[in-house]
Amino acid sequence: MKIKIMFEIKIPFHTNRNGFLFINSRNSVNRTIQMVVESITVELELDDSNSPKTVESFLKNLPFSVDLNVWGDEIYTSESPVDVSEENAKTPVSLNDVAYWPTGKAICLFYGPTPIGKQGEITPASPVNVIGKISTPDKSILDIAEGKRATFQKNS
Repeated sequence: MKIKIMFEIKIPFHTNRNGFLFINSRNSVNRTIQMVVESITVELELDDSNSPKTVESFLKNLPFSVDLNVWGDEIYTSESPVDVSEENAKTPVSLNDVAYWPTGKAICLFYGPTPIGKQGEITPASPVNVIGKISTPDKSILDIAEGKRATFQKNS
C-alpha cells in the first residue's frame, strides 16, 4: 500500500515592475521610495530582510537631502541622517543593490563595479548594510550625479 501525502506551502512574494522577485519572510517590509536628482527620479525598493534596523532608521528619517558622489559605477551620498552600526554588513554586493555605509553614514547605489573590485565583483570601500534594490536601474544618472543634491522621499 502506498500513501501519497501532498501539502502546499504558501510564501508571500511580489515582483516589482522590472520583474525582481521579493520573498517576504518574517513579515519583512518592502516599500518603494524615490531618490530625486534635478528632474530625474530613481525608484528604490527597500527590503528589511537583511538589515531591519537600518531600513527602519532610513524610513523614519524620510525625507532627507544629501549631496552625491560617484566612485566607479557607485553613487554614494554625503553624510545622511541615518545612524546605525553594521547590521549583517557585507562585501562584495550585487548589481543594483542599495546599501547603507556605516563608516560614512552614506547611502550607496551600486550600478556596477567600483575601482577596488576584482573582475566581476562590486566591492564597496568597506562592508555595507544592504537595504534594497534599484527598481529603475538607468546608469545614465552616473553622468550627472557628481556634486548634485538628491532628496530621498516616499513616493508621491
